[in-house]
Amino acid sequence: MLLTRSFLLCRSSQLAVQNAAFSTTCRAEKSYQLLVVGGGAGGCATAAKFSSKLGKGKVAVIEPADMHYYQPMWTLVGGGMKKLEDSGKPMSQVLPKKADWIKQRVVSFNPEQNTVRTEDGQDVGYEYLVLAMGLQLNYHQIKGLPEAFETPGVCSNYSPLYVNKTLASLENFHQGNAVFTFPATPIKCAGAPQKIMYISEEYFRKHGKRDKANIIYNTSLPVIFGIKKYADALWEVVKARDITVNLRSNLIEVKPESREAVFQNLDQPDELTTYEYEMLHVTPPMSTPDVLRECPKLVDAGGFLDVNKHTLQHIKFPNIFGIGDCTNIPTSKTAAAVAGQVGVLRKNLSMAMQGQTPRHLYDGYTSCPLVTGYSKCILAEFDMDGNPLETFPINQGKERRTMFHLKKDMMPPMYWLGMLNGYWEGPKYLRKLMHLGMK
Repeated sequence: MLLTRSFLLCRSSQLAVQNAAFSTTCRAEKSYQLLVVGGGAGGCATAAKFSSKLGKGKVAVIEPADMHYYQPMWTLVGGGMKKLEDSGKPMSQVLPKKADWIKQRVVSFNPEQNTVRTEDGQDVGYEYLVLAMGLQLNYHQIKGLPEAFETPGVCSNYSPLYVNKTLASLENFHQGNAVFTFPATPIKCAGAPQKIMYISEEYFRKHGKRDKANIIYNTSLPVIFGIKKYADALWEVVKARDITVNLRSNLIEVKPESREAVFQNLDQPDELTTYEYEMLHVTPPMSTPDVLRECPKLVDAGGFLDVNKHTLQHIKFPNIFGIGDCTNIPTSKTAAAVAGQVGVLRKNLSMAMQGQTPRHLYDGYTSCPLVTGYSKCILAEFDMDGNPLETFPINQGKERRTMFHLKKDMMPPMYWLGMLNGYWEGPKYLRKLMHLGMK
């Protein structure tokens, strides 16, 4: 009886969505069977999957940017191992040819009417909507930024505007404090703020500056990394390299004139500590884009798209799905997580389009290749419950050269050729193959 009632409620909801979509077609200037908002990793992969399946003119991607960046490469760009131009391709080259590209910004959502309004004032209708909007960088929330980026020594691997300053800061370093920060918000690639710290430490050693550098990692978190196995390994790294780690320390101000950075103790908010810096690598506070956060019908209390963490379907609107960093799925926000979500989204969105209840479950798989220098890497892989979920039948909690080359040389082509075209859905089947016969 309960199953029958549940089916009828779900079917009723689906019919309501279809009826609303039909009426929207009359009102919207353009309408699509599937509309994707965001041209990042999740948006490109989703559009590739469904434009191939549904055909030309049935899928559209709303994305204002001219360039698509493989952002995980920026750690290597900051350390001088890659060039910024290696990390980007024109958006026109990575979006699928069968999908329409609407080169606009979204200014509002109307989920009851199945429409999205763009900056030029047009309403775009949809039967199904996938939000893949990523995160926005909020440098302006730190007093003194972004103006401080105009001065020597202040850099950030999180933006194409500032990533080249990281190598310049390393090259021009003389002596003093090299400070690296982690903000008090969710961020994309939570390992990146300390990856560049390890690279910088090795750079200083290679160039005879290490004895003149005091390396400090100030993180808002109560731990050095969220997964204990890898945190234990990283503590050994920082101890061996004489790196100072201050937990629960959040950057609130930069004073470029005096080359000082002010940090707040999050456990005792009235306690402020000021550090002089020769080099300051800033990881900015982040949030979902303003336009999404300001639509309360779509987001949770934290401003993230409110989806079922397993099916990726919105909890209120069954014709809306989310993927990647803009969602409230409780796992680290990385390209690897998006890859793990793509297959689940493909199956569940297809089921929804066929009037069925989505039943495929995302396990929260994500990965963070923790680069610890110019030749070594700890490949952290885990699920949303914090359990290691490793692909290779070895202890990935150790620094390895093989994992470094996987990160540096193999992952970029896997991203450009596999993931963006919708072919790479994470290492689930590779992991099973690697662990055949093992408990």
